[in-house]
Amino acid sequence: MVHVSRSRLGLLVWASTATISTVVALVSYRYLVGQGPVPPNIAANRHFDPWIAVHAAGAATALLLGPWQFRPRLRVRWPFLHKCIGRIYALGCASGGLAALVLATGLSSGPVAGAGFAALGLAWLITTGLAVREVLAGRIAPHRRWMIRSFALTLSAVTLRIYLPLSDVFNVEFLTAYRTIAWACWLPNLLLAELFLWRRPTSVLFAHPVTTSKE
Repeated sequence: MVHVSRSRLGLLVWASTATISTVVALVSYRYLVGQGPVPPNIAANRHFDPWIAVHAAGAATALLLGPWQFRPRLRVRWPFLHKCIGRIYALGCASGGLAALVLATGLSSGPVAGAGFAALGLAWLITTGLAVREVLAGRIAPHRRWMIRSFALTLSAVTLRIYLPLSDVFNVEFLTAYRTIAWACWLPNLLLAELFLWRRPTSVLFAHPVTTSKE
């Protein structure tokens, strides 16, 4: 049996997450330049223009930068860079979350899907806002906990793009699938984040300090 150390497994999980997040983020930037196909259900949104571009810009940026906030070496060696990335990440979540709330009211797939994406946008804003509040107050451990929850919700952009093709593979009717995925793309992510936080000792999870001095 091949033994994989916890540190190597963690690096493998991080690298896989960062790679997938980068690919999804770069593909999502197409909405900013109007290139590439637009799914019919997205194009049918009453608030498509300009809110899809606002959402894509913010969410894709958060998805692109988010993994780097969880690299201990970056936090320890380059704390100023960690802070700069964190600020951009938070702005991305804020703009992406607010735009998600607007877009949720314009969906053509009905109120169930709209409620799911609106709840996601609201949860995203709350978790990111609490992460920012905690770090500004110098409370690093709770800041990191809220950041894990925030990024779990950011990753809904990835899980959404996994579940939609799977629904096609299993011949699930689109509206039925989309209404389910509007909730399934983020609730399990958040539950897994909570399970991770519950199982990991605080002393292990937050073993790498971050300077809180003002730049």
